[in-house]
Amino acid sequence: MPTVREASYEVLRARGMTTFFGNPGSNELPFLQDFPPDFRYILALHEGAGLAMADGYAQATGGPVLVSLHSAAGVGQAMGNLVNSYMAGTPLVLMSGQQSRELLTSQGMLANPDPTTLPKPHVKWSFEAPSPQSVPAVLARAIACATSAPTGPVYVSVPLSDWNETADSDNQQYLVAHSVQGRPVASAAVLERLADRLNAARNPVLVLGPDVDVYGGWDAGVALAEQAALPVLLGSFEYARIGFPTDHRCYQGTLGLSVEQIHDQLAPYDFIAWIGGAVLPYHAWTPGPYLKPGTELVSVTADPDQAARSPVGDAIVGDPADALARLVTLVDSGKRPMPQPLSPSVGQPGSALTNTRLKLVLAQLRPDDAAWIYEAPSLGCWWDIVPINQPNSYFYAAASGLGYGLPAAVGVALAQPGRRVVALIGDGSANYSITGLWSAAQQHLDITYVIVRNGIYQVLADFGSWLRAPELPGLTLPGIDFVSLAQGYGVPAVAVADPDALLTALKNSFTAPGPSLIQVDVVPETSDIFA
Repeated sequence: MPTVREASYEVLRARGMTTFFGNPGSNELPFLQDFPPDFRYILALHEGAGLAMADGYAQATGGPVLVSLHSAAGVGQAMGNLVNSYMAGTPLVLMSGQQSRELLTSQGMLANPDPTTLPKPHVKWSFEAPSPQSVPAVLARAIACATSAPTGPVYVSVPLSDWNETADSDNQQYLVAHSVQGRPVASAAVLERLADRLNAARNPVLVLGPDVDVYGGWDAGVALAEQAALPVLLGSFEYARIGFPTDHRCYQGTLGLSVEQIHDQLAPYDFIAWIGGAVLPYHAWTPGPYLKPGTELVSVTADPDQAARSPVGDAIVGDPADALARLVTLVDSGKRPMPQPLSPSVGQPGSALTNTRLKLVLAQLRPDDAAWIYEAPSLGCWWDIVPINQPNSYFYAAASGLGYGLPAAVGVALAQPGRRVVALIGDGSANYSITGLWSAAQQHLDITYVIVRNGIYQVLADFGSWLRAPELPGLTLPGIDFVSLAQGYGVPAVAVADPDALLTALKNSFTAPGPSLIQVDVVPETSDIFA
């Protein structure tokens, strides 16, 4: 008779979930016993790093991923990056080990006293298996929930004593064969009305969110922009994905962080089609109207909650990629001239190694097929200079929670072997999950880590200035040696402090197999996030 463990692995195998991530503890050891040879376990040295690796892997593959966490403490360690995964809608199944059922009443050591409450509200569903025989069914339901639109992480707790129990073999076949498919689709009538409003507008704009990339709508977004000669804006500096080529002539930049910034950026337009992301996702409050009087907005999102909380306009619940593709057939062509291409101002870069010079060197040398991981906010909208021009090529912490980027690069590299991954990480961000370097080295992944070392939490300093609180403690980071840290984890590393050395280091890294780290000592300068 099969065990609960064997039946559970059969469910995971049927869903293609043969790669998972974690850091094992005693409560998880019975699950890992007799580990199947067709599965692989990616070891992280910290649960938060493991969850970010899983997130990168899930986003890059588009499929669900299992994350193994150790009881309450392991869930707590992972919570910081769980916030990012929840905001991004990443289909993760978090499975934490619980103490033996016999010790739950007396709350033995490593018992999780209230497991289903702990990860809330940052999971779609949270559940503890009510019996050993229910575990495979709980996993099957969790996977279905995680992958159903709107996708997102789910949590299950499994007592360690369950895994060696006898499974319900009578009904196992149904679990393995069961599948849940489908996405919400907007009706023809509402999309026709949206197209009519786009056609009638004097000066419309298309604002695209991360789900355009997540749902596979990149090409349809390009086609719509070209068909109707629409200027395109990215909806937020802090969106997790980019869904439109930033070197396309229709691309006109990225919306800012405050109410005032976005109001002014959208003021020239009389109609806004906002597709595939949260509408007006402000980071900074300023008094005043959201939009200029007379400007209308319609959004399309697969997430009913996003639709409900949109502060302005009309909302349509539907697959954004499907909506874009259908709008292409409904909008008029030839009514407007094509937008003038964006010409980002770079000023005079000079000879010093500044953020601007770093971006220019990256633009010169970037691999054609690179995937980019980003967690260096002081670089601002660097994609205006270093273009993102392929789908599934940009990944950012959706909730701006630090500690995501460095390990997420591991997950993306595992998901897309043969592709160079470039991780732009700030010196403040890198310290949250530096242990991810060890996993990159152990897996021999082609990752170029570019640590932008300016010795300060620059974005916080800029935010403080914006809040009229320029003198703040705890914002400087002197003396961190990322070269030594990387070498200690088995990653070759070099420090550079001038443009020529940076050029050489990038050339070497982009052509060498395996991971490497470049510590780029830049001249501290104000970011452009409030420009």
